[in-house]
Amino acid sequence: MTAAAVTGSPVDIPTPDGTADAYLARPLDDSAPHPGVLFYMDAFGLRPHLKKMADRLAAAGYTVLVPNVMYRNGRAPLVDLPEFINPADRPEIFQKIRPLMESLTPDAAMRDAGAYLDWLAASPLTGDGPVGVTGYCMGAALALRTAGTHPDRVAAAAGFHGAYLATEAPDSPHLVAEHVTAELYFGHADQDATNPPEQIDRLDKALTAAGVRHRTEVYAGARHGFTQADTAMHSAEAAERHWTALLDLLGRTLRTAA
Repeated sequence: MTAAAVTGSPVDIPTPDGTADAYLARPLDDSAPHPGVLFYMDAFGLRPHLKKMADRLAAAGYTVLVPNVMYRNGRAPLVDLPEFINPADRPEIFQKIRPLMESLTPDAAMRDAGAYLDWLAASPLTGDGPVGVTGYCMGAALALRTAGTHPDRVAAAAGFHGAYLATEAPDSPHLVAEHVTAELYFGHADQDATNPPEQIDRLDKALTAAGVRHRTEVYAGARHGFTQADTAMHSAEAAERHWTALLDLLGRTLRTAA
């Protein structure tokens, strides 16, 4: 499908803590319902590139919701970003973003997740049944937490170049594994200080011990952020591999569940 087959629009999502601004993408058809996908942003936030990614996913036949998960700090964009993001040249970007990321606690994020899932369930543009979730960078942890916090509402979840997914912290994302009923996929970057081999191994062992259907792959030569074409970390090859894996997961799980 082409970009002309998709329509996107801004939407506001009521949450227990306020109103989250978001982007909604869906196939441009007769307004028929399609399987829902909750798309969690990376640290750079809701911006044109993420909207293009949501459009591509919608073109495959999904209703895609991309919330600004840092809405408590304001509507997107929260940080003035260059058209092409190279953190090495602009270290002040992360200096501004890091406090915003740290302000989003797991409890607050999962209250929001319930609101996002409620909105998708109530929308006439979304089909009945559980949804899929995909997340990038910090969004990969949110995708995993959402699958564990709302197991009856999530059929599949994927995370790409996730950060700090299986730490030794008492609230590490991987500790929700015992509650997950969805099928999971993780595409890790092998050049990623935020997700070292020992954390990848810890995550995989936790999912296996919990009996979670999952697949984890390490993308050789990929850096943290490899899916993001508007950044210096982008890898075209790894990004396309991610699309193949994501669409395969959603195609098998959501079409069956719908």
